[in-house]
Amino acid sequence: MSKNAFIKYVEDQVTVQNFPSFQAGDTITVTYKIIEENKERLQKFQGVVIQRVGSGPTSTFTIRKVSGNVGVERIFPISSPMISSIELNKKGRVRRARIFYLRNLRGKKARIQEARR
Repeated sequence: MSKNAFIKYVEDQVTVQNFPSFQAGDTITVTYKIIEENKERLQKFQGVVIQRVGSGPTSTFTIRKVSGNVGVERIFPISSPMISSIELNKKGRVRRARIFYLRNLRGKKARIQEARR
């Protein structure tokens, strides 16, 4: 089996759930499952999408939030079975696909302008 055929096979096996479309600058809430020994619970992670990488079922996105003056970033694969839902809170207006400059900004400077609908 060639490399391209194997990649196509894996992409066909992975199912992508229907999540709302979002891009860099949007504020979203991701609800994902956490499994600890024999317990399972849902946890929410709300923050700004700072990048989307890839396309199709192999794509990933990175979310950043500030928790207690410490920046926390988390990378999620879009086709992860651990993600139970993604909720779009706010559409942001940015001019870049990857907004890593947000890491250096604090307070009011770190705000993202809301997009008009």
